[in-house]
Amino acid sequence: MASQILPFSYLPPPKSPPLAKQAMYKPLLSRASSFNGSALATNGGGGLTAWYHNKRRRSNSDNNCLSALPDRTNGTDGGDDSTIAQDVSHAAAETFLLTRLCLKLLSYLGVGYRWITRFMALGCYAFLLMPGFLQVGYYYFFSPHVRRSIVYGDQPRNRLDLYLPKNSDGPKPVVAFVTGGAWIIGYKAWGSLLGQQLSERDIIVACIDYRNFPQGSISDMVKDASCGISYICNHIAEYGGDPNRIYLMGQSAGAHIAACTLVDQVVKESGEGDSVSWSSSQINAYFGLSGGYNLLSLVDHFHSRGLYRSIFLSIMEGEESLSQFSPELVVQNPNLKHIVARLPPIILFHGTADYSIPSDASKSFAETLQRLGGKAEVILYEGKTHTDLFLQDPMRGGVDEMFEDIVSVVLGGDSEVVGKSVDRRRLVPEFMLKLAHWVSPF
Repeated sequence: MASQILPFSYLPPPKSPPLAKQAMYKPLLSRASSFNGSALATNGGGGLTAWYHNKRRRSNSDNNCLSALPDRTNGTDGGDDSTIAQDVSHAAAETFLLTRLCLKLLSYLGVGYRWITRFMALGCYAFLLMPGFLQVGYYYFFSPHVRRSIVYGDQPRNRLDLYLPKNSDGPKPVVAFVTGGAWIIGYKAWGSLLGQQLSERDIIVACIDYRNFPQGSISDMVKDASCGISYICNHIAEYGGDPNRIYLMGQSAGAHIAACTLVDQVVKESGEGDSVSWSSSQINAYFGLSGGYNLLSLVDHFHSRGLYRSIFLSIMEGEESLSQFSPELVVQNPNLKHIVARLPPIILFHGTADYSIPSDASKSFAETLQRLGGKAEVILYEGKTHTDLFLQDPMRGGVDEMFEDIVSVVLGGDSEVVGKSVDRRRLVPEFMLKLAHWVSPF
């Protein structure tokens, strides 16, 4: 079913414009139509002001980012020195890490009735998609075009994966991707399907890993993401990337972390004497997939879905910090409203049947940015769940609607390439995808 696109114009629309005139407002994507929503009330944000000045008193430099150091890799990099033993060893290490992450999640969520049924549903969901997972996993571990575990910082899990196009002619656009995982089980390999898709269209994808809870809290995750972006901005040319065509993307919790990182960077740049190792002006656009940007409005919803309030507040460093790590609220702070003009275009993707993070979260954030003069739009996909857009639809093969929307922005200057949609092969039978959609716990 065709997606519903809700663009946000850059100039204040006239009161109650006729439907015929709504098309006059030019969206970020050409096939968009206007959306008029109710404006959010402005949050005074006195607490955010105090938080910002406290941050200024702390060191804002990115000393732990390895933006100026030469590349170091851990594991295979696709070169001639890779061996089967190294590949098997790396696969075993990755499997152990994933198992440990799942057990960690179980230990934090408890083993009550609700989570027993959720994990049973998760097991069925994973089983149904296993044919696709196996093929993507083989590509991830054995493709010569995947550079795994490139070190970008000096903290645990400061690694990123690069997905390189087969065609190495000329510098390529780059998508820096922050994966989701409920802030607890995020992992860079979760982006392998997206990386494979985009690299087939001559786009480099860099999947950034970061510390998860309880190894780190939200401020650590934002710091890691910033270091990863810094490395990409300063080193991507060494891998054939174009440092002038970098896009930032996040999915689910990763969309929240990436948005926090981008807003935090703009806040740093607006201060005097703050040291930065990358600039928000290097980001051509931000893509947020199924993300949440106002934690105050989501904490109760997460609790009802099983991410209990006590755990969530521990991840977010206390209830008093929820507004500080809510990009939608930060941009409304009267003392920081000027930062909106420095933000790149914001494009948010969301399924209308997403029960993990309701699509209203994206609509509200985009509406707030538009009201403050920012460039923002939200694209809704009718009937799509939290995982349909990111997993089931790409595994279905053929033309992926959301994927083509992303490509149309990244390769917008090359109409010939954009016009050539790629029919990808199917990874999972249709009946298994429909069953996965039905049993999905997300």
